Amino acid sequence: MKITWILGAAFAVSLASAATPASAQVGIYIGRTPPPLRYEVRPNSPGPGYAWQEGYWGARGNGYYWVPGRYEHAPYEGAYWVHPHYDHYDRGWQQHEGHWDREDHGHYDEHGYNGHR
Repeated sequence: MKITWILGAAFAVSLASAATPASAQVGIYIGRTPPPLRYEVRPNSPGPGYAWQEGYWGARGNGYYWVPGRYEHAPYEGAYWVHPHYDHYDRGWQQHEGHWDREDHGHYDEHGYNGHR
C-alpha cells in the first residue's frame, strides 16, 4: 500500500512538472512604482556581434536594486535585446525579464536555424 502511494505521488509530481513550461516566470508584484532609469555612459563595444543591454531596476523583496548596463554577445545572427520592463497590474508592478528576440519571431533552434536556408 505504501509503495502504491509513493509511486502515485511521484507520478503526480512528474505530471505537474511536465505541464509547467520551462520558461515560466514567477509573478512577483511590487507595490510601489519603479524608480526612473539611471543615465549610463555606454562604453565602446568590445567587438562585432555585441549588443548593449541597458541598465534596469531589478526586483528584490518589496524593493528595487540597480543592475548596470553591459555588452553581451548576441546568441545568433539577427538577434536583438528586448530590455526588461515593468507593467502595472491590480496587484502592483510586475517585472518582465529582458530576452533575445529577432524581427520575424520565427521558430529558431539554439543556433538561429529555422529550417529555411
